[in-house]
Amino acid sequence: MDRTREAGGGGRLGLAEVEALALAAHEGQTDKAGRPYREHLRAVAEGVRARGGDPEQIAAAWLHDAVEDDRLTWRWLEEAALGTRTREIVRALTRRAGEEPEAYARRILATPGALLVKEADLAHNADPDRLAVLDPATRERLRAKYARMRALLGLAAPGR
Repeated sequence: MDRTREAGGGGRLGLAEVEALALAAHEGQTDKAGRPYREHLRAVAEGVRARGGDPEQIAAAWLHDAVEDDRLTWRWLEEAALGTRTREIVRALTRRAGEEPEAYARRILATPGALLVKEADLAHNADPDRLAVLDPATRERLRAKYARMRALLGLAAPGR
């Protein structure tokens, strides 16, 4: 099967193209631990795949932080050759400035397919090995933040 067209036909970007776009958009960006951001994107996309996600959800996983991190614009998202569902999931996963966690969680829960992508994102964000390299205050702040979001989304704690 041609991976470049997995995400849908009809001129839509395929998974390989979405992956390349996301990696290029986040080029040079690092996470809180100083690791290349592409590692997070790859882990979330693989997490979605491992959880049984479909190609549209995997495409959204690659793009889940692109608009929020100002790497791609809302206009790009609206005009890109993406499936409607991929676009809706990315919209749902993009936090707005000043947005309360409860409103963010409600939008994710109301968008078909978004919860699985967010679950994979939270799993990688809260990975103990990834958090271990952070200073204790940051590590605890992030653990609490991710645990709260899991609770708002009705997701079980990791390892359960």
